[in-house]
Amino acid sequence: MDHLWSPWRLEYVTRGEGADDGRCVFCKAPELPEIDSLLVFSGTSCYIILNLYPYNSGHLMVVPFRHVASLAALTAAEMDEVGRLTQRCELALTEAFQPHGFNVGVNLGKPAGAGVLDHVHVHIVPRWSGDSNFMTVVGHTRVLPEELGASAERLRPIFSRLAGEPSRT
Repeated sequence: MDHLWSPWRLEYVTRGEGADDGRCVFCKAPELPEIDSLLVFSGTSCYIILNLYPYNSGHLMVVPFRHVASLAALTAAEMDEVGRLTQRCELALTEAFQPHGFNVGVNLGKPAGAGVLDHVHVHIVPRWSGDSNFMTVVGHTRVLPEELGASAERLRPIFSRLAGEPSRT
């Protein structure tokens, strides 16, 4: 029998209900020190973060700092920045990973697949021809070729350059 190890998932599968402080994961994320954070860019009203449980390597999310449940609840400035940062994600991911395409979307409400129900966010998922294979379909397992921290280190300087900021690395 072959084994596929993913020790980074242990914390996720073993934590019980109420194991955290009850605060929204997207509200807490910007407060984490960079070493623990998956944030790759902070804007004025929104930030970009790697998905902790990605569909593919480089799976990003654009998240408003303000805790709101829908696109309709965003201000015009927030909605503008969501759009501009989503566009910037496409540019950065293209440079860093050379994907063949993207899935971009928002899941509003549990029936739509939202994992975090009350804090709207946009998913940007890089895709490659043939990235869906038997592991996902039969094994219900995703094989990711790059650790999240390495993806963050690869993307941060690109986002800084795209924003016209000096790189922090």
